[in-house]
Amino acid sequence: MNGPPALLPFAAPGAEADFPSTAEVVRYAHARPTARDVLARAAGRGVPAIQPRCGVGGHAEMLRLLRQLETGAAPDILTLTIDSFTRLNRFDQALRAVNTDPAALNGYPLVAHGWRRGRELVEAVSAPVEIRHGSPDARALFRVSVAAGATSFEGGGISYNLPYCKDVPLAHSLACWREVDALTGDLHRAGLTLDRELFGTLTAVLVPPSISLAVGIIEASLAAAEGVACLSLSYPQGGNLAQDVAALRAIPLLAKRYLPDGVEVYPVLHEFMGVFPAQRVNADQLIFYGALTARLGGAAKLVTKTHQEALGIPDAAANVDGMRLAAVANSPLLDFVRVDEEAVEAELAGILAEVDELAGPVLSAADPARAVVEAFADGTLDIPFSASKHARGEVLPCRDATGAIRYAAAGGLPLSPASVRRNRRSLRLPPGEPDMAALVDRVSDDIGHFPRLFGEDTR
Repeated sequence: MNGPPALLPFAAPGAEADFPSTAEVVRYAHARPTARDVLARAAGRGVPAIQPRCGVGGHAEMLRLLRQLETGAAPDILTLTIDSFTRLNRFDQALRAVNTDPAALNGYPLVAHGWRRGRELVEAVSAPVEIRHGSPDARALFRVSVAAGATSFEGGGISYNLPYCKDVPLAHSLACWREVDALTGDLHRAGLTLDRELFGTLTAVLVPPSISLAVGIIEASLAAAEGVACLSLSYPQGGNLAQDVAALRAIPLLAKRYLPDGVEVYPVLHEFMGVFPAQRVNADQLIFYGALTARLGGAAKLVTKTHQEALGIPDAAANVDGMRLAAVANSPLLDFVRVDEEAVEAELAGILAEVDELAGPVLSAADPARAVVEAFADGTLDIPFSASKHARGEVLPCRDATGAIRYAAAGGLPLSPASVRRNRRSLRLPPGEPDMAALVDRVSDDIGHFPRLFGEDTR
């Protein structure tokens, strides 16, 4: 054939008008284990399920990648990471790339490929498939994902907007995700319980645990109000074992406090999402440390990293190695490993208090979605280092001497005087207004915490 193939006709979002019926979607999904089945089994066994990140533009290449990962490491859940064009609903650009240079895409353009090709991916492996993306408006992608047979769908109106987008109003993204959650509720009532994972990682840059968990529990409450019955609340590994274990253990406690009875909630740990060590021996240590953190914290799922994180997009072999290494932490031979429970309890008390101070006013409002918009506008909710003009970005976190992430400057967050004192005391900050220039230098060092810990040059 001379030149690239002609563009396929592109109609409405979803690429194909003949979507399967709800009854057929439910029947198809139950032909194999769902993500919810895997999470429930992992939680019952006390052994975290393992999931890699992966996504490439070409269909044949995506098929091959999923098969390589399953053959190499037998993950419990597999991933379709979606490309940037699709995340922003630029479906025509995604389709053009599929027909010209799919290797240039930074993920799989599921909407452009269509739900039938999506089913080919689902049927190629035995593990259930989750869709990970980063879209503030995922309505079209959700329809195609469900039709394709994916049984887990990540994101929310806060966590898939403010960390990624410069100027998408929160009211818009919350309304879009309300539709996704309402459709998820409809599917649950029709017999298919999808897992809805909430992206607590946010910007992945020194995120204090209480911000991650406050955003997660707010999104979970909004989702549950629309009938979502299975929620995964994810948390990003910060690096201090006691703090991370406490944050994971806080998730079921917060769910009991803020969510309706009967909603299933599963804690998820994302292995460290910040600056990764470049040397393999150091990266492997961090991967194993993250896997142990997930086990000790009671996570139902661990989303893994690879030794190539500092170098670019990992290849299949690195992903396999990362999953195999993480799986070692689940060995019964490591049952003797313990965490300092007294330190965990102290962290847990502080985290729960801070989450209540941040999320409580929003979730007690008559209209929580509107309260979210107002809270970010006035800074009583905030995300550090956000790209969005709709987050003030006035929070400045730092690490204390143990590597735990604390509030050096809380901006407009409604933290109690006791919480502020606890954070400042841990950071050993003197009384009065903080020296912002000194804190900025400290933050720069803290971002490169793990490479510096291993003696790698972070300049």
